[in-house]
Amino acid sequence: MMSNDQIIIEGGGGGEGEGSLSRSSTTILIAPSDDHHHQLPSVPVPPQLSRYESQKRRDWNTFGQYLKNQRPPVPLSQCNYNHVLEFLRYLDQFGKTKVHLHGCPFFGQPEPPGPCTCPLRQAWGSLDALIGRLRAAYEENGGLPENNPFASGSIRVYLREVRDFQAKARGISYKKKKKKRKMQNKPTSSNAHETTTTTFQFQSS
Repeated sequence: MMSNDQIIIEGGGGGEGEGSLSRSSTTILIAPSDDHHHQLPSVPVPPQLSRYESQKRRDWNTFGQYLKNQRPPVPLSQCNYNHVLEFLRYLDQFGKTKVHLHGCPFFGQPEPPGPCTCPLRQAWGSLDALIGRLRAAYEENGGLPENNPFASGSIRVYLREVRDFQAKARGISYKKKKKKRKMQNKPTSSNAHETTTTTFQFQSS
C-alpha cells in the first residue's frame, strides 16, 4: 500500500511570559498522485496450440535445422524433393521399428520368436504423418503450393515403397479392415479417428 506524504510545519505562538516562547507544529497530509493508480494495459495471452499444431511446429523447426546443418547450408527457398528424401532416410537412424531384411529367418513374421541384427527404422505411418504436417507447414510459412517439395510425386512413391516393404518384412498389412460390431451406443467423435504423432530428434553436426 502507498502511504500519504507528510509535511510538518512548525510555527511560533504567544506565551504567558515575556521571555517564554511556545512552539506548535501542524501536520499536513498530501494525497498520492493519481498517476500511481494507473495500471499497465494487460497483454493478451496467445491461445494454446493444439497437439497437432505443436507437433507441426516442431517438425518444421527440425527440418529447417537439418537444412542449416548441411555443408554448405541449404536455404529453404532452394529446397527440393531430393532434400526431403535425404531427410527421411536420415531419420531412420532414430527409428524404433524393427524391419527384417531379406535373408533374415524372421522375414515376414509379425511376431518373431527371437532377436536379430536387422536395423530399426522409422515406421511408415510415422513418416506419412510427418510429410503431411510438413506439407501444410511449408505453405503456412509462405511457400507456394506448386513449389511444395513435400507434395512431390517422388515423395509419394518413396512412401509407398516404404509401406510395401515394411508390410512384407514385418508380415503385416496396412490395409484397413472393417470390423463388424454390434452398436449399442452411438460412437463418440473422440474415438472416430486416432492420431499418431512422433517427435524426431537429431544431433546437430
